[in-house]
Amino acid sequence: MEDVLEVYTCPYDPRHPQVCMDEVSKQLLRDTRPPLPMELGRVERHDYEYERAGVVNMFLFCEPLRGRRWVDVTEQRTKMDWAHQIKELVDVRYPEAKRIVLVMDYLNTHTPASLYEAFDPAEAKRLANKLEVHYTPKHGSWLNMAEIELSVLSRQCLDRRVPDFETLQAEVEAWQEQRDAAGNKIEWRFSAEDARIKLKRLYPSPQE
Repeated sequence: MEDVLEVYTCPYDPRHPQVCMDEVSKQLLRDTRPPLPMELGRVERHDYEYERAGVVNMFLFCEPLRGRRWVDVTEQRTKMDWAHQIKELVDVRYPEAKRIVLVMDYLNTHTPASLYEAFDPAEAKRLANKLEVHYTPKHGSWLNMAEIELSVLSRQCLDRRVPDFETLQAEVEAWQEQRDAAGNKIEWRFSAEDARIKLKRLYPSPQE
């Protein structure tokens, strides 16, 4: 836990950008009947019945110190999908970075081994060497600032029925552009000192 909290105290350095990453699934739902349009004194109404249209995945990356984020909607959330997200992170998003400080939770897909399954050994090692990975602890994914961005995304963009992949992708891109343009940043205030006080029961007792 303190490892991640220490990352958040580091100042902005373009050579070592701090990036948080998380992912979430979204159920696509289609209306079985056309909604009744808005009228004077009456909101738009949707029938309670819907048709399931599959599940997609969303990879969310954010750079809290710059107020940037981006979301990539994918059909799946496999090791290969994650590996290609990392390649884009390294080669497209931060090609000039010496090393990318990456905070994420420890899923079985979020490991250097996934890079070796997706690319040849030399390429996998090149990508892995560009990362300084900091994993959130078990049951401590709330320490990942990307979860805050996902919460905002869920409230502002995903709290309604989305019928298909293309619509979801377009709406997510619009949300991302608007939030970036507004310069919204996360003000992280929880420190290692706070953790030692508020979560004292979780720390091991020194042995004399």
